[in-house]
Amino acid sequence: MSFAKKLALHYIRTKFKILSRVSKRKAAEQAFELFCTPQYRNKKDLPQLFKEAESLQFQFHDYDVQGFRWNGDVSEKVLILHGFESSIVNFDRYVKPLVAEGYCVIGFDAPAHGRSSGKMINVLIYKEFVDAIQQKYGPVRRFIAHSFGGLAISLALEEWKDTETYKAVLIAPATETSTAVDYLFSVLGLPHSLREEFEKLITEKGGNPTQWFSIARAAEHIKAQVLWLHDKDDDMTPVSDVEPVIKKGYPNFRFHITEGLGHRRIYRDNAVVQEIVNFL
Repeated sequence: MSFAKKLALHYIRTKFKILSRVSKRKAAEQAFELFCTPQYRNKKDLPQLFKEAESLQFQFHDYDVQGFRWNGDVSEKVLILHGFESSIVNFDRYVKPLVAEGYCVIGFDAPAHGRSSGKMINVLIYKEFVDAIQQKYGPVRRFIAHSFGGLAISLALEEWKDTETYKAVLIAPATETSTAVDYLFSVLGLPHSLREEFEKLITEKGGNPTQWFSIARAAEHIKAQVLWLHDKDDDMTPVSDVEPVIKKGYPNFRFHITEGLGHRRIYRDNAVVQEIVNFL
């Protein structure tokens, strides 16, 4: 970590320590806002593949959304969903193999990401965003989702009807929101006394407690065929969160646990790409 980042983190920790003494509610609100605010936005020059794609734009709530489509005349579609602080441009290596298999490939920068507008996002917004794409550009029956995108598509699939013929690939999905909250509290050094107020805020805003926003919980209700890839060395979405789902033995879930790829390199691995294309 650079000196500047260390200094910024020290400032944030000090700020929350003082604020939590003054008002736990205000401290929880600001922590939640930070939790939902991507700190990095990929707006680098578009790779040539994306310059050659069909550009898609639509209005979703107050967001202006940017997306791309390849092989648009084909009826069988694959939707790619990126993770937190990521962008659809990071998944370029999937496009040509999927097009070669005869698929139409669609991908968007989620709200508050990449070339789409907005500053904040949460999983319910992302899930509703997936619903909107399905309504506007569907029907889509094939999905590739990484990290935060994996939680969003899981919550969507839990609600959708007649999905037995659908296929979804979850790559290092954000299995448990409670784990992400644990990580936030650890990094920011937030006092344990603030956790109760933070949990109340999630329930107020999301209509359910933190534990509800869980792929492990939703898995029981998902009827689609699922390929779940996760790495033992993932330090963002730990494989320990996946193990309870594996033990359930759902017949429509297939798991592949890798080693040495971590949270992001896993979706860039050529063998993983080929496995996903073969599955779809």
